[in-house]
Amino acid sequence: MRQGLAKRSVVGMFWTGLSMGALAVAEVVALLVLARLLSPPEFGLYAAALIIVKLATIFENLGVAPAIVQRPELDDRHLRVGFTLSLTLSLLIAALAWLAAPAIAHAMRLMELVPVVRATSVVFLCQGVALVAQAVAQRTLRFEWLAAVDAITFTIGFVVAAPLMALAGFGIWALVGALVTQNILRAIVLLVGQPHPKRLLLERRAAGELLYFGGGFTIARLCNYLATQVDKLIVGRWLGAESLGIYSLASQLMTTPAVIIGQILDRVLFPTMALVQQEPARLARAYRSAVAACALVVLPASVIVAITAPELVLVLLGPRWNAVVAPLQVLAVGMLFRTSYKLSDSIARATGVVYARAWRQAIFVVAVATGAFLGRFWGVTGVAAGVVAAVATNFLLMAHLSLRVTGIRWSDFIGAHAPALALASVVGVSAWITVDQMRLLDVSPLILLLNVAIAAGVTGLISCWLLPTLFLGRDGQSMLRLIAGLAPAWLQRSGPG
Repeated sequence: MRQGLAKRSVVGMFWTGLSMGALAVAEVVALLVLARLLSPPEFGLYAAALIIVKLATIFENLGVAPAIVQRPELDDRHLRVGFTLSLTLSLLIAALAWLAAPAIAHAMRLMELVPVVRATSVVFLCQGVALVAQAVAQRTLRFEWLAAVDAITFTIGFVVAAPLMALAGFGIWALVGALVTQNILRAIVLLVGQPHPKRLLLERRAAGELLYFGGGFTIARLCNYLATQVDKLIVGRWLGAESLGIYSLASQLMTTPAVIIGQILDRVLFPTMALVQQEPARLARAYRSAVAACALVVLPASVIVAITAPELVLVLLGPRWNAVVAPLQVLAVGMLFRTSYKLSDSIARATGVVYARAWRQAIFVVAVATGAFLGRFWGVTGVAAGVVAAVATNFLLMAHLSLRVTGIRWSDFIGAHAPALALASVVGVSAWITVDQMRLLDVSPLILLLNVAIAAGVTGLISCWLLPTLFLGRDGQSMLRLIAGLAPAWLQRSGPG
C-alpha cells in the first residue's frame, strides 16, 4: 500500500482540489438561481440553522472518524465500536437539537427557526451512520471516489432539487430539503460503496482507544471554531454592525482561499501521514515537502493580493466597499500562517499528539481574543493586525509541535521556506511595477488585474526555469518531477530529451 505514497498523495490532491473547485462552481450556480427564487428572510433562516448544524457537528462524533484514520493497528472491533458510537452520538445530538429547537429560536429571536432546526436534525443521523464508511475510505486513500461523492451529492441536492422545490413554492423548505437530500444520498453512497462491519458492539478497551484520541481532537476542533468567531464577536460588540460587515467581508475574502487550500492538503495528508506515522524519516520528508510546496503557492499569492487589494475589492465588491481594502491587505500578510499551520495540524493528528495540539489551539483562542480586543482601538485594520499576530503565534506553536514529532530542525524548517520567499520577492516586484504603470495609465481595475496575473505568472515561470535551485529548491523540483511523471506517456515522450 505504501508504494508510491507520494504519487498517490499528489493524485489525491488533484482530485480533491478538482472536487472542491466543482463544489465552488456548483455553490455559485445554486446561489445565483436560488437568490432569484427565494427571499432574504428565507436565506437568513437557513443561515441561522447552519450555525447550529456546524456547531453540533463538532460534538456529534467526538473524533471517532479521525481516530479510525489515525489508528496504527485497526481491526473489526474498532470499526464496530466506532459505528456504534457514531450512531449513538448522532441519535443523541439529533434528539437534543429537536428538543432544544424552541430555546435556540428564542435565543436567536427567530421563532420561525423551530421547525427548520428540527428538520435539519435528520442531517446528524445521516452523518452519524456514514461516518465510519467515510473514515475507512480516507484510510485506504480513496480520494477520487470521496471527491466524486461530495461533488455529485451536492449537485443533486442544491443544483437540481433546491431550484425545483423553490419553483414549486416550498420557500425555506427548498433549502432544507436540498440539505437533507444531499446528506441522505451521501450516506447511502458511502455505506454501499465502502463496506465495513456494522454489527453493533460496545467494548471498553476499543471505545477507550478511539475516544482518547477523539477527545483531544474534539477539544482542538472546538477551540479552532471559537478562534474563527471570537474576533467577529469583538468587532460587532465594540465597533458596531458597519465595522463588522467590513471586517467580515475582508476576512472572508482572505480566509476562503486559505481554508480551501488547507482543506485540500488536510484531507489528503492526514490519512497519508497516518500510514507512515511509525517511519520518522518518511514522515519528516513528507512534512518538509508539504511545507515547501504550500509556501511556493501561498507566499507569492499573498503578496499579489496585498498589492492589488484596491482593484480586487472594486471588482469583487464594488465602490461602496473601499473600507475593506486596508484590513484585506493586513490579513494577506497572514495568509501563509493561516494555511501552513493546517499541515502541522494534519501531522499532529496523524501521529496521535492530539492533546498537545489541543492546548495550543486553546492558546490560539486567547491570542485571537487578545489581538482583536487590543486592535479595536485602531479600528477594523487594528483588529486585522491583532488577528494576524495571533495566527502567526499559532503557526509557530504548531510548527514547534511538528518539528518535535518529525525531528526536523528549525534551520531546515526555515530553509524549506527560502525558495518561496525568493519567488515571492521577484513576483512581488513584477506585480508592483505592473500595478504602478497600469494605475498611471488609468486602466480599468479588471484589465489591471489581468495584466498583473500575466506579468506575475510569466516572471514566476521564467525565474523557476532559469534558476530552479533558488526559486524552487529541492522540494519544489522534486514535486515538479513527480507531477511530470503523472502526465500521459505520449506527452512525456513528446517532451525534450
